Amino acid sequence: MSPTLTDIVAAIKDRRISPVEVAQNCLDRIEQLNPELNAVVTVAPDVMDRALAAEGALLRSQWFGPLHGVPLTIKDTIETAGLRTTSGSTIRADYVPVVDAPAVARLRAAGAIILGKTNPAEMAMDYNADNPVFGRTNHPHDAKLTPGGSSGGEAVAIATGMSPGGLGSDLAGSIRIPAHFCGIAGLKPTTGRVPGELQFPPSSGPYSLGAVIGPMARTVGDLRLLFSVLADEVTSNTDLKAIRFAWYSNDGVVPVTDETARAVTNAASALADAGLRGEERRPPHVERGNELWLKLFSRASVVQLRQVYAGREKEGGSFVSWRLATADQVPPPTLDEYITFWMERDRLREELLRWMETTPIIIAPVGATPAYEHDTLKVTVRGETFGTFRAFSYAQTFNLFDLPVVTVPAGHSTEGLPIGVQIVGRPHAEGMVLAVAEIVEEALSSVISSYD
Repeated sequence: MSPTLTDIVAAIKDRRISPVEVAQNCLDRIEQLNPELNAVVTVAPDVMDRALAAEGALLRSQWFGPLHGVPLTIKDTIETAGLRTTSGSTIRADYVPVVDAPAVARLRAAGAIILGKTNPAEMAMDYNADNPVFGRTNHPHDAKLTPGGSSGGEAVAIATGMSPGGLGSDLAGSIRIPAHFCGIAGLKPTTGRVPGELQFPPSSGPYSLGAVIGPMARTVGDLRLLFSVLADEVTSNTDLKAIRFAWYSNDGVVPVTDETARAVTNAASALADAGLRGEERRPPHVERGNELWLKLFSRASVVQLRQVYAGREKEGGSFVSWRLATADQVPPPTLDEYITFWMERDRLREELLRWMETTPIIIAPVGATPAYEHDTLKVTVRGETFGTFRAFSYAQTFNLFDLPVVTVPAGHSTEGLPIGVQIVGRPHAEGMVLAVAEIVEEALSSVISSYD
């Protein structure tokens, strides 16, 4: 099993391994595995130069920061100075930013080396990692399967040891679904905790309610380390004695597979064994998540796509072309209707947060199924058939209500595919959410997948 990011940091600091060796190991893994997986789409040309500089600093007893000499990957929707950032769109295929996104700059300031960029869905708008610039990324378990999206390339790179960790983005589950599909950990923070500027599409307009940049890694401890750098704060372990939590595996929108429900139960049992007080109960208003997500965010995606592809619509890939062609099949809401939806979201969120004052942790599925085949449009679970977007109502809900979530592996399907669960907390309570996730991870460590 590849070492964790935290292990690498400790080994570099103790001089048990050099940054040059770490970087070369990652490059070797990319050379070995990436031709089949297509997860890393651009390798930074200065990786070894920066690794040599980090090694030289160590020899002079200089320490750049908590990520000194650690190579990290970045989703190709997040801007990196001097390194192509395409968002999977032919419109941006040759775009090279001149400055880093603030989240990337914080990683560099902490000593990290940017290893490369990972494959997203085109314009980060689908649950896959497939686009007309780089093609599709394959799941590490089976090339016929999608790794999820839109941060699918990042998840695959981490799951296979090509990268020890990095950045994804999430508006409807785009960190959590690939983490769930590929058996790694991912954090969707509260909006504003991690700088979200200089990603494309931008997290502006309605997107600012729920779009975030967040860390992805092999373990929850690695997420904690990355988040401490990204949020510029230290998250200490939280006293969880007698904390109340609720868990559910039916959100009233779509059913989940038996193995998915079992993973949620396993996570709840692990927390109960650790002394937390749990209750199987669906929190208020989660059944409205999918519907209100669509009402608030779906039209915004149409507006963005029309602006980007104006006069060049034929250059869109399959999903973008479909979205533009079908955008007006459902009439857009009037201004009064849109404001009404927004006010309803705020009212329901306030009621949910009041409920969470006494039950600050929620355990839920990430979605209805584990990974499925490329180009799947519908799935069938317990005799019900529904679209793949609706299948992840469980994830969309917590973007809508802007709550921090960690996804951590908690089970497997009968085919051996990873199944993650969501651990949800109150706004800005990332420290508590990470601490709870660590309990689940430790208790269920035997189910965490490795593709080494």
